[in-house]
Amino acid sequence: MSFEKLGLIKVLLRAVDELGYIHPTSIQKRAIPLIMAKSDLFATAQTGTGKTAAFALPILQRLTKSSEVQEGTLKAVILSPTRELSIQISEDIAGFSKYMNIHCAVLVGGKDIASQQRELKKGVDIIIATPGRFLEHVESGLDVSNVEIFVLDEADRMLDMGFAKEIRRVHPLLPKRHQTLLFSATFSDKVRKLSKLVLTKPAFVETSKKNSTVDTINQVAYMVDTDRKAELLAYLIGSRNYPQVLVFTRTKASADALILELKKDGLKCGIIHGDKTQANRLKTLAQFKEGAIKVLVATDIASRGLDIENLPFVINYELPAVAEDYVHRVGRTGRAGREGEAISLLDIYEKYDMKEIEKLIGLKIEQKTVAGFEPDPTIRRKDQDEFKAKSEYKKVVLKHVRKPAKSPFVKPTAKKKRKTTKRD
Repeated sequence: MSFEKLGLIKVLLRAVDELGYIHPTSIQKRAIPLIMAKSDLFATAQTGTGKTAAFALPILQRLTKSSEVQEGTLKAVILSPTRELSIQISEDIAGFSKYMNIHCAVLVGGKDIASQQRELKKGVDIIIATPGRFLEHVESGLDVSNVEIFVLDEADRMLDMGFAKEIRRVHPLLPKRHQTLLFSATFSDKVRKLSKLVLTKPAFVETSKKNSTVDTINQVAYMVDTDRKAELLAYLIGSRNYPQVLVFTRTKASADALILELKKDGLKCGIIHGDKTQANRLKTLAQFKEGAIKVLVATDIASRGLDIENLPFVINYELPAVAEDYVHRVGRTGRAGREGEAISLLDIYEKYDMKEIEKLIGLKIEQKTVAGFEPDPTIRRKDQDEFKAKSEYKKVVLKHVRKPAKSPFVKPTAKKKRKTTKRD
């Protein structure tokens, strides 16, 4: 199937062709017609499958054909969890709307809100924003009365980051008759509950197995002692001549410590995490994309929204605290049908975390060792036996759930006296 058969107008087809898009992906083929038909949509798709184009293209077509409101009036709002993803979405929309008169604004934290307000006064058709900053603008008087389309991108991540309250506050402020599109890379109970709140008789699009990773990603784990992880990482990058690597740590402190070790080994590195300013993060990301930086170390702030063309390797220096974040981390490689490799450096403390990840994605990840970096067999996790015992106990309890015992502080209800009869 071609993009032309999806019914896209000529200016969009021209832009798509110049960007190198040949055939629509599965999510694009299924979502675009539904969005153009003005149906609410709940879509789950793996990262790297073209979700942004799946909602951006039909939105641009809808807004171009809309004659109900004048140009420069806010008609579409796209919320995303991070600054980086918001900026990435705006860049994609700018490319798609190259031959259209569409005005967009990016509203994220780290930027002066007054300058953003001045930009809004000039008139915008689409706003891409993080939930908190968008709500600030609405409470300051931003007119949302003409919004036709409301998009929640990476909804699962927004909920993980604690944006549930903001989303619940934003949704009632929008016009009753608007179209809502909810996109999520993973499927969870929290996402399902949110969908019931914001969607009305939605169409469902699921292009892959729930919480799965793409088949083009080769996933492997190397067992290593904790204190030799940095040494192994530098060895892998150097000995295998990795051209470009995105490395994830669990905490900002780990990222800061790792970057110092890698620089000692002579590697050109950059770092992105929450303590870095937005300007610094954008500059570092640009250097990584241009190839000036070979290794980018990041916390999970970078697991969403980083669209790096042909990124061959993602390395989990530490496994994420939340199993779902593994899906988003490894989704930075193997994008748009390309091959990629996801490597996890696994110490004894993370073996149980890996089991949770394998259970989530429905895939057994091969565990290997690298010659010269074999873990010390005498090292044991101190609480290993206790951890196993607790896990087995939880399994037994879940199978035989008992009713909770009555609290001694709750006054028992008095038994009703049985009425006596003549027969008694």
